[in-house]
Amino acid sequence: MPEGDIKYPHPESSSDSSPLFDVHPQVFFISAAFIVGFVAFTFFYQKVVGDFFGPLLGAISTNVGWFFIWTMNIILFFALYLMFSRYGDIRLGGDDAEPEFSTMSWFAMLFSAGMGIGLLFYGVAEPMYHFASSPFPSANSTEAARVAMAITFLHWGVHPWAVYAIVGLSLAFFSFNKGMPLSIRTVFYPLLGEKIHGFWGNLVDILATVATLFGVATSLGLGVQQINAGLSHLFGWQQSPTVQLLLIAGITAIATMSVVRGLDAGIRRLSEVNVWLATGLLLFVLMCGPTLFIINGFLENIGSYVQHFPMLATWGETFENTNWQNSWTLFYWAWWVAWSPFVGMFIARVSKGRTIREFIMGVLCVPAFVTFLWMTVFGNTALWIEMFGGGGIAKAVSEDVAVSLFVLLENFPLASFSSMLGILVVVSFFVTSSDSGSMVIDIITAGGNPDPPVPQRLFWAILQGVVAAVLLLCGGLGGLQSAVVTTGLPFGIVLIVMCVSLKKGLNEYIGIQTFSVKPGQKKVQEYEIEGAEAPQVIFGRKKSA
Repeated sequence: MPEGDIKYPHPESSSDSSPLFDVHPQVFFISAAFIVGFVAFTFFYQKVVGDFFGPLLGAISTNVGWFFIWTMNIILFFALYLMFSRYGDIRLGGDDAEPEFSTMSWFAMLFSAGMGIGLLFYGVAEPMYHFASSPFPSANSTEAARVAMAITFLHWGVHPWAVYAIVGLSLAFFSFNKGMPLSIRTVFYPLLGEKIHGFWGNLVDILATVATLFGVATSLGLGVQQINAGLSHLFGWQQSPTVQLLLIAGITAIATMSVVRGLDAGIRRLSEVNVWLATGLLLFVLMCGPTLFIINGFLENIGSYVQHFPMLATWGETFENTNWQNSWTLFYWAWWVAWSPFVGMFIARVSKGRTIREFIMGVLCVPAFVTFLWMTVFGNTALWIEMFGGGGIAKAVSEDVAVSLFVLLENFPLASFSSMLGILVVVSFFVTSSDSGSMVIDIITAGGNPDPPVPQRLFWAILQGVVAAVLLLCGGLGGLQSAVVTTGLPFGIVLIVMCVSLKKGLNEYIGIQTFSVKPGQKKVQEYEIEGAEAPQVIFGRKKSA
């Protein structure tokens, strides 16, 4: 059999199976025990945990920040390389595979899973924060606003979506084209072989489970803070840990109902509702706000982002001797890395039938473009109010980041209606993130079973809510940041190795091994590329059958 036709074997079943219970024992029980143990220890020994994670977060950010910067850039350029390379024509699932979901439903699920709550939380706050306190001092407010939007675009632009694209592509390729389970460990078969079914495979899946749960819990914590802030702003509800715990319990209960309904009836429909609600809020601000200022700013913001991209993407705060980057860029890079198993597996699960080129373009370009539009509408509106409309946004951000969206909406008609709409959008994203995250974690801990029993998914949905509650109760936003940076670091190493393994797997799939040709020497032969309609002529040599 030609090497391009290799179908990697499924692992021998090592899971306990019943209608209510289907898990990979080592991954499920070790991951659950670690997370439950961490939550219990954090709850009962808050000061000890705080004294440990505070310095640890500073040490990781200061000493290993360069690793996150390198990792994000390497993955971005690797994704672009795959999109424009010969691998782009490979169809996920084989030549005859067809997409399971329409393009619009696909985009809706990508966007809801990939960003969601974060855009609501930081859409106003981050541009205003960088405008008022920029790491790059500006001569005037105009330049300060331009730089603030460029920094915001860096954090929410193509870098995070490239990470999601590579993880999602790796999982989709090895699952749909190689017939392997939908699990993180399977991506490393070209490098580890049968060892993926032992210690190293278990370790990779456990790291993915822990990183995913803490990454999602961070978003849930941010979301419930913003919901509490909105209810306080509208109805005078107290902003307190007690109220936030009750909100987490209530919204997690709603998420469990979506979990029971499954991917198509639950998550897909919720994702579409998210998009419609978010679009309504965006159009409201666009029409009621400084419309021309926003429209002009959209293209200018993209141009400023592109212009400053090489410097911002490689900036390591080397000569500034400050700690600004630790709380912003490095936190974001760690957050996206921690989210990547969740978003990547979710994207893989809904992307069968797309070509690699279509997949990367869809995941990398379209959501990033929509994110830029969102940040421009809310960020530019906040900047306009601060610069030309009487101000007040910067002060609100400095006092309470979570309330910044609702302070912005106060400047327009129907403020109560738009604020209530904002709360509904946050709630809908909260629910989607929770049930999508629990589905992904359940798939990993079930040994790659794409449709594990519902009770297991309920367990992970509830545990996500508990982790978010404990982190909020014991450390607030700082606790959430500490957890995500600490868990993101080891999985960043996994991502770099994943790129190497994916490249090797793609080479084996098309049955080609390229090699360097010396100047003046011609080596031209024909190759039958799997999936191609006719032989293609390239430089190289055939691999033996």
